[in-house]
Amino acid sequence: MAVAQTKLEKESGDWSLLPLVHDIIKCMDKDSQDIHQELPKLKAKIQEAREQIANMPGIDSSPLEQQQQLATLREQVRTKNQLLQKYKGLCMFDVPKAS
Repeated sequence: MAVAQTKLEKESGDWSLLPLVHDIIKCMDKDSQDIHQELPKLKAKIQEAREQIANMPGIDSSPLEQQQQLATLREQVRTKNQLLQKYKGLCMFDVPKAS
């Protein structure tokens, strides 16, 4: 069941650390030896999150480069929307009614 839950978390993008922290605190309250099993789980989850962040696209770009790229993409969207409106206005898409 734990394997299925871990796979589901990866697919859904659930990176909440609170459940693991809660389990660790419960183990500490009970003076249980299970804490030695819970701490590596937390460490592994933090490491996975670090790897995911390092693999994100654009993470190596500076904020200025990201702003410039965003401005370029917004300009492309604006131009494409203008072209779309222009082509819609040509009435080429009107289908004649069948008689």
